[in-house]
Amino acid sequence: MVLNMKKVAIVSCYFQPNYGSMIQALGTQMALDRLGYDNETVSITGFNREIKKAKLKYFIKASFTTGILFTKLGRVKNVIKKKFNKGEYSKKLEKRTSGFKTFEKKYFRLSKEFSSIAEMSRDCGEMYSAVLVGSDQLWLPGNIAADYYTLSWVPESVNSIAYATSFGQSSLPGDSAAKASVFLNRIRHIGVREESGQRLVKELTGRDVPVVCDPTLLFTGDEWLSIQKATPIIKEDYIFCYFLGGNPLHRKFAERLKKETGCKIVILPHIDEYVKSDEEIADQCLYDVDPGDFLNLIRNAKYVCTDSFHCSVFSMQYERTFFTFRRFSSKNKQSTNSRLDTLFSVAGVSGRLMTGDEDIAECLQRKIDYSAVKKNLNTLREKSYRYLEAALSDERSTDL
Repeated sequence: MVLNMKKVAIVSCYFQPNYGSMIQALGTQMALDRLGYDNETVSITGFNREIKKAKLKYFIKASFTTGILFTKLGRVKNVIKKKFNKGEYSKKLEKRTSGFKTFEKKYFRLSKEFSSIAEMSRDCGEMYSAVLVGSDQLWLPGNIAADYYTLSWVPESVNSIAYATSFGQSSLPGDSAAKASVFLNRIRHIGVREESGQRLVKELTGRDVPVVCDPTLLFTGDEWLSIQKATPIIKEDYIFCYFLGGNPLHRKFAERLKKETGCKIVILPHIDEYVKSDEEIADQCLYDVDPGDFLNLIRNAKYVCTDSFHCSVFSMQYERTFFTFRRFSSKNKQSTNSRLDTLFSVAGVSGRLMTGDEDIAECLQRKIDYSAVKKNLNTLREKSYRYLEAALSDERSTDL
């Protein structure tokens, strides 16, 4: 039942050419549809340059005081390669980008274009009953500096909600922490995706907030069939490799798994950065793959090797034999490992986090009790919907 004639605005990373980002943003929209709330996702087209400028200013400043610059070099290298390489590589990546754009136009209901965040703030009260930010790593320091995903621009008269929003790391630098302590206290209802985020909110504000599931988990694997092809894209047995990082050990694990099982390697190469070995280990490289195809490739794989949170989520949803690798060192301040720890903890999954040098035969003996996993995920899903319904109704007890 719709409780208010005004819409709910969703603030998400719907536009990012990243499989997990786009699918989780769609999951949030689908969840509000299921609950009966008229909603739309805020289009950032008119003020995206404003956000990018603020983030760039932050990264330039931070590069002089932290190691953050070095964590961005891989992406910078990939951007340069795409910009100046007009050959086959560039054409292949254009196919991937085109798939994301087509998917975005097909599935997302976007708001009118606002010329600035200030204009959106002025119109917000007239247009929306609530503004919901989430999910994904929207409270990373760069995004805090840009001050869009913080909801600081939402008038106090409008209900503000964070659903499964993530800091992306277990701690914040001093300036980001100071800003977070302010904007977090302005948001009426907060639900975070990781236990590390739960601890951070407590440290910064004194508030006890719940851990809720990523929007991709608000729906079962069967329910996600609505956005993908019914039949397998790849017919024979295969190992699906989806790596965001460039760690060579992870690729070598996949090669040894191929030798042990006889399955060919199917890979989505060069996701976050150009990695030469992606094509060297693959029997088949795929570029023309939209988010629905991404789910199809996971669902029909014999094995999955990944360092991705969302690929791990759907590997569990489709009850695959999967192996997840930590993309970051535990000493890395920009590490996003905590989301994997929380995911496997709440799902009741163990023995799936790999370093890359494990014995393949032994790893294949590790079994997952998917009946227990399904039960655990259903419990978290139900809890998350209760939080979301209460927050949208503006009940004041949603922190607990």
